[in-house]
Amino acid sequence: MTALFYISLFLFMLLCVILCFSILIQEAKSLGLGASFGGDSGDSLFGTSTAEVLKKFTSYVALFFLVTCFILSFWTASLGRRSMVPMSGIESTQ
Repeated sequence: MTALFYISLFLFMLLCVILCFSILIQEAKSLGLGASFGGDSGDSLFGTSTAEVLKKFTSYVALFFLVTCFILSFWTASLGRRSMVPMSGIESTQ
């Protein structure tokens, strides 16, 4: 169960990197990060509607990020509670 938790935590961190990158490559009023690398505002990978594609992609990734964050939060809390429950067969020596 803990291996699955750490795999999902790794995927969450990868999702964080993807979300940061998708936010940074969007066009802003100053033409975004693409202008920093010498890109022309008329050049686009997805055609003329690049801004709309990136906005939708970023919103979907952000929604998935939020849902995953809540799931991992509750999962971490349940793992913490499970480790705090005392064992019934073990007696203290103090």
